[in-house]
Amino acid sequence: MSDPLRRWREHADTAVLLDGFHALKHALRFGAEVPVAVTTDRRAALALAGELAGDVRGALEALLAEVPEPAYASLVPRPHPTGVAALAVRPSREANLRALALMPRTAPVVVLDNPRNLGNAGAVIRLAAGFGATGVVTTGTLDPWHPTVLRGGAGLHFATAVERLGVDELPAGPLFALDPEGEDIRATELPDDAVLAFGSERTGLSPELRARADHLLRLPMRPQVSSYNLATSVAMTLYHWSATGAASPA
Repeated sequence: MSDPLRRWREHADTAVLLDGFHALKHALRFGAEVPVAVTTDRRAALALAGELAGDVRGALEALLAEVPEPAYASLVPRPHPTGVAALAVRPSREANLRALALMPRTAPVVVLDNPRNLGNAGAVIRLAAGFGATGVVTTGTLDPWHPTVLRGGAGLHFATAVERLGVDELPAGPLFALDPEGEDIRATELPDDAVLAFGSERTGLSPELRARADHLLRLPMRPQVSSYNLATSVAMTLYHWSATGAASPA
C-alpha cells in the first residue's frame, strides 16, 4: 500500500473530508469515490465495520491505512472519536443539477433559504437522505459542502443531490414555503414533485423566496412557543409528505 499521507496531500485541495467511521461508511454505501482513508486503529475500525457495516467491510479493508495518532490529528480539524478519516471526490455540480432538474420527481427537493447554522444544515441533509428526498438546495452564502456540514450530515451528502443555488435557479415544481402565517400543513397533501422551502433560523424566509412561493404552510405549534429548530421543521414536513401517499424510501 502506498504512503497514505502522501495520497492525502495529493487529494486534500480538491476532495471533501469524511470525518469519522460513519461518514465513510455512508459515503461508500452511496457510491462515493474515496481515494484515501486512514485510521489510528485499523483492527478496531474493521471490527466496527463487521458489527455495523458488513456490506462495506470489504471496501474498508482495502482502503483503510493505519497511521500514528499525531499524523491523523494533523489531517483533521477536530479528531473524531472513531479515529477514522477519509477524503472523497465531490460529485460534479452538473450531475447534481441534472438530478435536481429531472421530472417527474418521486420525492421533494428541500430548500434551505439563507441558512446560518452549519450543524443544522448537516442535520437536514442527513434527514433528507433518510426520507429519500431528491436533494437539498441552499441559497445564500453558506457552503453546503463545508466540512462542518459534512460532519453533521454523516457522509449522507452522497445519498442525495446537494447544491447551492440562487432563488431564481430553484428546481421546477410547486413551491411550498414554511411560514407562521401559512395554512395548517395538516390540511395539505404534499406532492412528490414539491419544492419544500424553509427560512433561516433567525430571520425566516427571504422576501425573494416568499414572493416565489405557490403556497405558505405552517407547522402546528403550541401558543407562546417561538419556533422549532430548523432540522425539526424539516423532519416534521418530510414526515407529513411521507404519510400522505409518498412511496417508501428505497
